[in-house]
Amino acid sequence: MTKDSAYASARGFRVHSYPREDETVVECHGKLTVENAPLLKSEIREMIPNQKRIILDLKEVPLMDSSGLGTIVGLYVSARTRRCAFELINANRQIRELFGISNLLSLFEPTGRHGGRMM
Repeated sequence: MTKDSAYASARGFRVHSYPREDETVVECHGKLTVENAPLLKSEIREMIPNQKRIILDLKEVPLMDSSGLGTIVGLYVSARTRRCAFELINANRQIRELFGISNLLSLFEPTGRHGGRMM
């Protein structure tokens, strides 16, 4: 991917991606809920075969439900099976708690410890 791309849902959720060195950063803006999760899924699934590393920036995501959680975990699995690193950054407390309650925080803990990212 050589240029920025942006996609938006009818409910105000936006996805913006841009290349950075040997990775692609995907910024989410808005609530990551059942209505908006398909947009994120379709945007990132297209990137996975062509990327070595995808960083999902959740700085502008105030709330995530179980559909958002399932989408992120599904994208993580898809990326890893295609040898693409998939990392989260800037997750707020509610999102970290959702991963913790679901016992999935360990998938992304190394990112938080080493890069000061998810945590």
